Amino acid sequence: MSEKTCFSSSWLARFESWKKAAIGFDKVIALLLLAPQGILSCDFRSNGTKSMTRTDQKVGNAPPGEKREYTAESAAAGVEEIIRMLEGKWKLTILFNLFGGQTLRFSELERAIPDISQKMLTQQLRQMEKDGIVQRTVFPEVPPRVEYHLTDWGQSLCPSLDALLQWSEKKPHT
Repeated sequence: MSEKTCFSSSWLARFESWKKAAIGFDKVIALLLLAPQGILSCDFRSNGTKSMTRTDQKVGNAPPGEKREYTAESAAAGVEEIIRMLEGKWKLTILFNLFGGQTLRFSELERAIPDISQKMLTQQLRQMEKDGIVQRTVFPEVPPRVEYHLTDWGQSLCPSLDALLQWSEKKPHT
């Protein structure tokens, strides 16, 4: 594991066991993607309605200096979009393998995720590339060499997923 990685091997092991046992795991991700770094805060107005505002300027598309307000519907739509980007059996595993500035060839990703088929790995990587999470680099060589790494935006998921893992450890045992 690289020195730059965001997660220790114990975190990865805990994540894998929690992911297998969790029901609705992808639904919980979105809440913690927005909340841990103060990206989403909720304020209650005097009339009883809730105002959700992004406070991290890196995440929002609002002009600098303006807070973006969310209604329940627009917040839900934003969270659903995040879930769509991360849903899929292998996307989180791919993310964890690329965190920390790792650049891996397709074959290295295949070896790192032994249960994934070539077709599924290709589909998941293409979708993540389309969503701006992963960058694909093709080198004009024979045989062709293709490498994948996270974009800055994709790498910025690391603290949010780390917060999600910490949150999962606090689950009360019932």
